[in-house]
Amino acid sequence: MIWLGVSFAAIVVLFIAFGFSESYTYKKFTWKCNKKQFVAILGILPVFLGMLAVVPTGHTGILTTFGKVEDVTLEAGVHFKWPVQEVVAMDNRTQKRMLDLKCFSSDIQEVTIKYSINYQIQKNNAQTIYKTIGQDYYEIVMDPRIQEAVRSVIANYTAESLIEQREVLSQQITAILVDELGMYNIEVVNTAIEDMDFSDAFTQAVEDKQVAQQQLLKAKTEQEQLTMEQQAEAERQEIAANAEASIAVIQANADKEVLKIQADAAEYAGQKDAAVNEALAKSLTDVLLEYYEIKQWDGKLPEYLVQGVEGVSPILGSVNTKD
Repeated sequence: MIWLGVSFAAIVVLFIAFGFSESYTYKKFTWKCNKKQFVAILGILPVFLGMLAVVPTGHTGILTTFGKVEDVTLEAGVHFKWPVQEVVAMDNRTQKRMLDLKCFSSDIQEVTIKYSINYQIQKNNAQTIYKTIGQDYYEIVMDPRIQEAVRSVIANYTAESLIEQREVLSQQITAILVDELGMYNIEVVNTAIEDMDFSDAFTQAVEDKQVAQQQLLKAKTEQEQLTMEQQAEAERQEIAANAEASIAVIQANADKEVLKIQADAAEYAGQKDAAVNEALAKSLTDVLLEYYEIKQWDGKLPEYLVQGVEGVSPILGSVNTKD
């Protein structure tokens, strides 16, 4: 609005100034309309130029009339407006901010958090943001809420667990900011915990603990390996003993079966011989015995006679005697 007043003031001053002229006869100045005064009208050109507004790419134009925010938004480009109106460009691109925050964990350990947030305003509600907050909406609304969200979440965890739960922390902080900043028509694109820095004493304590845990794990692993080897050796010995016992049982059973088979064979052989003898005894008759005696006689008379109770019986065959 200042430039509009200046333009009109310039036109008036030039118009009056160009109306004065010096009279050489009377050595004094006189004022009257002349052609030079039309040059002063050129001063109105800035007024016409002021009726054009340019909204840069990636911005939303907020139109105000005598400071009052209109319920319209202007896209990027050139727009016509009245001289009494102004256009304020609001950046609607994705923007990034980095914060270094001093926080405390639940066990009162100081930790420095480097936190980043990407955000953008809702383009359709840019005039609402400008009307209710202004162009400094980050400093007025976002910065204090980001700090509060980060510190409140960090305070719920111990310093040691912060290292392990880094991703969970980021998700919880983002959830808080999405809800709170959404009420102001600000969208959270993404956030991240870029870095966490602890005190030197705490960092050294964590390193010492990790070394101790690694040594304990190594000793436990070695003990488990030794125990496994001892168990494996005991199992091998047990398997070998069971195998030897099984072999002995199998051998004893085999010997027993062999003895049984041999006994059964001997019994069968005895039964066979008895059956043969019985059959042979039944088949021997007096006539058959005489037949065998005759068949075995060599035609010589017996050299000895044996006198029995019923008479003298010859002995078939010859008997060799020594002289």
